[in-house]
Formats: sequence, structure tokens, C-alpha cells
Amino acid sequence: MGGTVRTPKGMRDFSPEIMAKRNYIFNTIRKYFELYGFEQIETPAMELRETLTGKYGEEGDRLIFSVLNSGDFLKRIVDQELIDRNLSELAVKLSDKALRYDLTVPFARYVVQHQNEITFPFKRYQIQPVWRADRPQKGRYREFYQCDADIIGSEALINEVELIKIFDDVLSGLGLKKFSIQINNRKVLSGIAEVIGRTDKIVDITVAMDKLEKIGKGKVNEELSQKGLSNNEIQQIQPLFELKGSNEEVIYQLSDFLRNSEIGQEGIGELKSILNAVERCGLDNAEINIDVTLARGLDYYTGAIFEVITNEVKMGSICGGGRYADLTGIFGLKNMSGVGISFGADRIYDVMEQLNLFPASLSQSTQLLFVNFGEKEESYCISLLHKARAAGIRSELFPETAKLKKQLKYADQKNIPYVVMVGEEEMSSGLLSFKEMQTGKQEKLDFLSILKRIES
Repeated sequence: MGGTVRTPKGMRDFSPEIMAKRNYIFNTIRKYFELYGFEQIETPAMELRETLTGKYGEEGDRLIFSVLNSGDFLKRIVDQELIDRNLSELAVKLSDKALRYDLTVPFARYVVQHQNEITFPFKRYQIQPVWRADRPQKGRYREFYQCDADIIGSEALINEVELIKIFDDVLSGLGLKKFSIQINNRKVLSGIAEVIGRTDKIVDITVAMDKLEKIGKGKVNEELSQKGLSNNEIQQIQPLFELKGSNEEVIYQLSDFLRNSEIGQEGIGELKSILNAVERCGLDNAEINIDVTLARGLDYYTGAIFEVITNEVKMGSICGGGRYADLTGIFGLKNMSGVGISFGADRIYDVMEQLNLFPASLSQSTQLLFVNFGEKEESYCISLLHKARAAGIRSELFPETAKLKKQLKYADQKNIPYVVMVGEEEMSSGLLSFKEMQTGKQEKLDFLSILKRIES
């Protein structure tokens, strides 16, 4: 029986030990989001299909999980309809809802729907699962959590600087030492398309360039050719793959390449402003680098783009984000600029596991176990149990009378560090047998002294 019971590919169960570690990540992220003035919201797991499609580009749309309509919808579709209809029309008929692909588009829908209740600029954070019909592999799951922070209703570049600082604070707070914040600007990418005379191919160019790290220059050039760029146009782009040096040197080279592009120069100006402000603020552990190939593959970014990679473990990006000029406009609310970031909690977890960054104490769900020797002892321990909990000590009473060996094994397997044993002698004297599981040391103490020992 056990061999046939399993979860869908790319989806996982989480044990108490894993949940303790995941909550450590979530709580650290939440702490810094709130420190910077962000407020929490939640949106439904399902959105209307029309809310999600067309927002992530062609590749993203293919990864959206559709939800089959309930009721007897399938009965209404006869064989001939299956033959005559194209697949996209059929999908709409079968499914008008979908699982959210990310948290940003649902957030945009939320802002439009609740615009009269919101004070702008609105700083929100969200920690919820998202779903993608992707091919499962190491570090890539079909169900995973995103931890997003967005500032909407302000065009000020100080917002980008704040979000870069949050990247640094959160990841440093989690114990990461060597990580890079890659930054680019979609206006720079638009300028590149303008310089080579192919503004009609901006999406194709950015999607292909974004794959440079994964597939290499040769394959990127092949993809550009397949998308309709001439050899001459592809050759014009090649110097961008070879940019080297400091951020100042890269900006100088980019400025020369984009000297005839107004929008490209605007993007460079924004990059300069952000980098100068970050330099004045300072970063604890992150280094920030311009990456002109960074596009993130999403159609809605219009300004700065961010991606964070760790330099300590081989892993894809662990965070990302960027500026969007009019995401809410697709839902009817125009001129609402925003910028946001997202922490990939699952990838951060994998990195921290490999680097052994989780505190050892996280696995201790219970601090103190009361051994159960019988009815009288149980009654005596119950009153102590409530006092321990009132003092903030995570405590439990073994639920049934059992051999001491079994109860100590239970404490050992659950990593409970302290055990109290109460028998006739302890009840009469008020001095309880107190055992430290790690050292095996056992002594007689009154209950107040036990509480102080555990709290210290």
C-alpha cells in the first residue's frame, strides 16, 4: 500500500522539522518587510483565468495551471465540438479559473478592486504559495511559496533602493554571506532593440538574452535567428555579451552603445541613480552588478529589473523583481507605477540546508516533557504543565502510562531537551527529578528552579 501512495510530481509534504526551518525563513522575511513599513494582504489561490493569461508572455502562459469547471461542463461538450474547436477556445469552455502563477498579477487585481480603500503609495507584502505547470527538477517545483513586497503608486527610485536594501537585510539575516544582486533596466533593453532597428522584436530579444547564463551565447544567437533577426542584427548585439569591468565601466560602455537611443539613455540614467543611492546606504553582504542580459522573461517589467544569486551554492536565482509602469492599467486603473521583489523561499531553504545555516534549536518543538507514571502522578503533573506553559515554556505530558524507557525514547526522538519525572517521593517533597537529555545529568529541583533553568 505504502509504495502506491504518493504526491503529484513537483509537490511535497513538509515534516515538523522542515516546517520549523521554513517558518524561520518566513518569519525573518516578514520581520524585515514590516520593519520597512509593508502591510500584509492575501489573495485567493484561484483567480479567473482571464486575470492571469496574457501577463507573463507566451512561455509563462503555458505554465499556468487551469482548474476544471465544476458541475456537468464536460457533458455539454460533444465529440464534434472537440473536433471543431481549437484548443484555446476549448480550454476557456472547460476552465474559466486557474491557480495563481505568481503574486504580482493578483496584487494588481487587488489594487484595482480595492483602490478606494487603499492609501497610496501602498506598501504590501504577501507570503503565499503559487503554482506552475513546469517540469520538476532540482530547485524547481510545481507548488512553491513566494514572499513578495511591492510599493505601488510611486515612481520614485528611492523605492528601488529600499527593496535592494531588503534583499541584503533578509539574506544577511538568514546567514548568507556571499550573494549578488544583478540589476538591469528594461529601458536599456528597449534601447538595444532600437539601436539595431528591431523595436518590433523587443520581447523576442529580451527573452533570448535572458537565457545566456543557461544555454550560452551560441544557442542565444540561434534563437535570435529563429525569431527573425538577421545575421547583421545579431552581430550588432554581440558586444553586449562581452561587457566586463566595474559597474561604472559597464555603464560607460552601455552609454556609448546606446548613444543614439533616448529610451536607452533614460534607462542608464535610472541605473546610475539607483547605484549611487545604494552606495551611499551601503550593503552588508551583497554585491550589486549590472547584467545587461538580465530580462527575467516577463512582459510587465518596464524599468529596473532585479535578480539575486548566491555565490556559495550552485542554484538558480533565489530572488527577483522589478519596476512595472502600468500593470494595473490592464485592469482599468491607469498611471499606477509600482516596483516589487519576490523571495523564492524554497530555493533559499535549499541553499541554507547545503550551507548548514539553520539554528540547531529550530528542531525543538517541545522544551519540557512530563513523564506519566500513573493516575495520581498525571493529576499532579497537569497543574505543573499549565504553569510551565503560562511561563512560556513549550511543554507536554506523555498522554498515557508507559515504561520510563519508552517515554525517554519519545523525548529523544522529538529532541526534547528536558524531562521531569514525578513519583510518590517527588510529590511529597516538592523536589522533582529533572533530567537534561543531552548530557544525561539528573538532579532534584523545585519547580520554580526548573523553570529558571530552562529559561536561562
